[in-house]
Amino acid sequence: MSKKKTKVEAELPEENTVNETATETTVELSVEEQLSADLAQEKDKFLRLFAEFENYKRRTTKERIELFSTASQDVIKVLLPVLDDFDRALLEMSKSEPTELSKGVELIKNKLSSTLEQKGLSLVEVKPGDVFNADDHEAITQIPAPTDDMKGKIIDVIEKGYELGDKVIRFPKVVIGN
Repeated sequence: MSKKKTKVEAELPEENTVNETATETTVELSVEEQLSADLAQEKDKFLRLFAEFENYKRRTTKERIELFSTASQDVIKVLLPVLDDFDRALLEMSKSEPTELSKGVELIKNKLSSTLEQKGLSLVEVKPGDVFNADDHEAITQIPAPTDDMKGKIIDVIEKGYELGDKVIRFPKVVIGN
């Protein structure tokens, strides 16, 4: 009997080894699958984080460019009344004979205008007879239209409007006919 027991005991470890190998293979596959899933998840996190960082860089670059382009906006807004005063002075000087003073004022006004244009300032083009648009113009008052075709149109421009880049910094102030 003892010989049979040894044979049975000798056979048992072999069966256990086969079962353990099959179990280890299953465990190894599931570990591989788990590692694969973890790797895919980490890759996804990395790609999302990378995309978020790229968007952040793009947004901050855009904001920086915008800041630089409109950083002078406050200074330019303060200079607009000075530009208007030059226009009024030239209008009054044109009523009399041209003098050296009027030529000097005109040169200074042109120099100021060209400097502001270099910084991105542009005039909003508005003339009498244009159709009034509340999004583009600021109505100061309404007066009776001189003719029926002038109803709802601009009669007079009181104050010029200006843009800095693509942004309107002062809307033109107009009188409209009703």
